[in-house]
Amino acid sequence: MTEQPQTTFKRVMLKISGEALMGDQGYGLHPPTVERIAREVKSVHDMGVEICMVIGGGNIFRGLAGSAQGMERTTADYMGMLATVMNALAMQSALEELGVFTRVISAIRMDEVAEPYIRRRAVRHLEKKRVCIFAAGTGNPYFTTDTASSLRANEMACEAIFMGKNVDGIYDCDPKTNPEAKRYDRISYDDVLRDNLKVMDASAIALARDNKMPLIVFSLNEPGGFRGILAGEGTYTEVHA
Repeated sequence: MTEQPQTTFKRVMLKISGEALMGDQGYGLHPPTVERIAREVKSVHDMGVEICMVIGGGNIFRGLAGSAQGMERTTADYMGMLATVMNALAMQSALEELGVFTRVISAIRMDEVAEPYIRRRAVRHLEKKRVCIFAAGTGNPYFTTDTASSLRANEMACEAIFMGKNVDGIYDCDPKTNPEAKRYDRISYDDVLRDNLKVMDASAIALARDNKMPLIVFSLNEPGGFRGILAGEGTYTEVHA
């Protein structure tokens, strides 16, 4: 039996975008990509870490995009929330195929497919080593899934938010267009806001900063990256209060 690496984290929040689930497609879900990410989550779960997840919905519908095309903003945002529920159900299915017990917990009641958000029940699921996927954002329009991840991480007493991106940290400019881009090893929330680095939206950053919640930004495309960073390895940026 392979010995599991040690980690100081007991409970974490993993935030990923909906776009991360569509692989190299331009839209929707790519099942092999969903399975790959589920295996990453399982590898961390096998370390004994309690895992919360928030997944965006941009691979299916993005509220801001709908609003920009003339749709009423509140309606567009609710449609985006429903997209996050679809992604959460897909991830639940992939995790349970791997033998990881999972609960989808929705901020909007839809009892046939997900549990309603009840904080104490969610905490109990985590204590029983079930992965909790928080869907439908905060349940309110005008708030993104970034804000939902920051909110739920604090409510669940997570020790850090791990944000899986397509780059290995935070850069001072886009590394895809500028080879001279500088990656930060550590940076403060205030500096992120001041320099408009677009890691999370301002509401999410303020909530994490005010509650002294560390944010770890890493590449979700790096095989074993999530597990490695929890074990103290790999490349990432830590955002601190």
